[in-house]
Amino acid sequence: MNDDNYSLAVPFYDLWHEDGHVPVIREVLPPLLKGVHRSVMEIGAGTGLITRVILQETPAEVYAVEPSFGMRSVLVNRLAEDPDALSRVTVLPSGALEAEADEPVEAIVMISVLQSFDAEQRPELWRTLRRQLEPGGLLLFNWRERTKPEPGELEVVGSYRVGRHIYEVAGQVLAVAGESVKGRYVYRVKQRDVVMSEDEVISVGHWPPGARLFAELEAAGFARDAAPDGMQAWRVLK
Repeated sequence: MNDDNYSLAVPFYDLWHEDGHVPVIREVLPPLLKGVHRSVMEIGAGTGLITRVILQETPAEVYAVEPSFGMRSVLVNRLAEDPDALSRVTVLPSGALEAEADEPVEAIVMISVLQSFDAEQRPELWRTLRRQLEPGGLLLFNWRERTKPEPGELEVVGSYRVGRHIYEVAGQVLAVAGESVKGRYVYRVKQRDVVMSEDEVISVGHWPPGARLFAELEAAGFARDAAPDGMQAWRVLK
């Protein structure tokens, strides 16, 4: 998804994600951050929903990596509400492959970002993240084995009342090729069932099977650690 597409999704982002994976991450991420005290890099910080969890659960300095101007704008405004957060979070306006911390970090958190990288890009992603981590450092990301989706019709996947308006997200699978899924998302704002605005985003996500994903991480110098269902924890080999 390019920056223009991210900008279209920004008004719907917190509404939809609070109704999706974010509440689960608030439960499963904190135990995995135990023992992290100095520094964390968050890949794809978005509007800061997970950044806030990291700040609450650790005393660490946070490097929040977010390429989208629209998402960063919300993130920085969220940080401005909390002087402690404002002093501990450095926002890096880049993608995962370009981000650089000032020194190796203790942990990297990457929530709902992996699907942005295809099979050819992932080896570079693992090398980049490994370089950012100190020896024994921890890589945390969410992942589940998925059944192969099938193309279908556009369906509403989220609907949220904001004052007198309804913010609606609809989605459909357009095509599937191997681990890659081409999808269409439509973002609508409605008043009394009248559509006031409508924007469409076409994106491609990549959903590797576990065997392939784990082999890539092992080849890149990571060792699997314990994690709850739905999460993955990997440490850089010393």
